[in-house]
Amino acid sequence: MTGAGVIPGHRGADLPAGSTVVRLDRDLGLAAAPALRLRLMSELRPGIRLLVLDLSRVQSCDPAGLAVLIGTQRRAAERGIVLRLAAPSPPVVELLHSTGLERCLTVCPDLPGALERGTSTHEPPSPRPSSLAR
Repeated sequence: MTGAGVIPGHRGADLPAGSTVVRLDRDLGLAAAPALRLRLMSELRPGIRLLVLDLSRVQSCDPAGLAVLIGTQRRAAERGIVLRLAAPSPPVVELLHSTGLERCLTVCPDLPGALERGTSTHEPPSPRPSSLAR
């Protein structure tokens, strides 16, 4: 099952106001998708303007995991929340590139970059970071 939680060392005082970071790990697959969906939906609460998913520890992702990410982005946008994917692991980079989803999801090469960018709810599609470009 996928673990999710606030990043150690990034307590609320360390994050920009209205921001939440969730670290995902292991596999984003069919078995983990229902629990992951519930966990991420619980983060889309009033007062949150930025939700960052740290993907640096994700070992694999399948279509069910991608569906959760896309669904979370859609629901976040409906609530005026910006969703960013931070530091995707090499397997996730490859999957985002092969599916073309790096053009639809805001992907940042690292966590500090995901947190430093503005929290506009009208964020343009992310440019292809050099870590995703081929």
